[in-house]
Amino acid sequence: MRRAIAHGIENVRTGRGGPFAALVVKDGRAVAEGSNRVTTSNDPTAHAEIVAIREACRVLNQFQLTGCELYCTCEPCPMCLGAIYWSRPARVYYAGTASDAAEAGFDDAFIYEELKRAAGERRIPMEQILQEESLAIFSAWAQQETKRLY
Repeated sequence: MRRAIAHGIENVRTGRGGPFAALVVKDGRAVAEGSNRVTTSNDPTAHAEIVAIREACRVLNQFQLTGCELYCTCEPCPMCLGAIYWSRPARVYYAGTASDAAEAGFDDAFIYEELKRAAGERRIPMEQILQEESLAIFSAWAQQETKRLY
């Protein structure tokens, strides 16, 4: 965790991004680290955890982080939490809390509230269209013999 915190401080000090960093460890060895790159890469998904997960998966040549631990300088936001569950690490450690982040100007509480609302009642309205036509995609997937489940 100290390595992740040092990486986050360096990220802020050098102006390369926001105050978040993450580290993926497997068998006691760091395999990847990431820091927040949202503003420097103009990518709203470039949160530290996602950057670290992407790099770890590349290094390990697998799409899941089985047997890995993720160290985050702050409690993961909803987007990162989703990426963490999809990547399936064995454990996650975090230092700061969502409240600590909110005090620093990074408040994601509204996203948790939005997830509780019906799709049409969200700040960004969401409307389902062409469901029947889209089912052909899942049918094609179900019939594919070489698919890799995840």
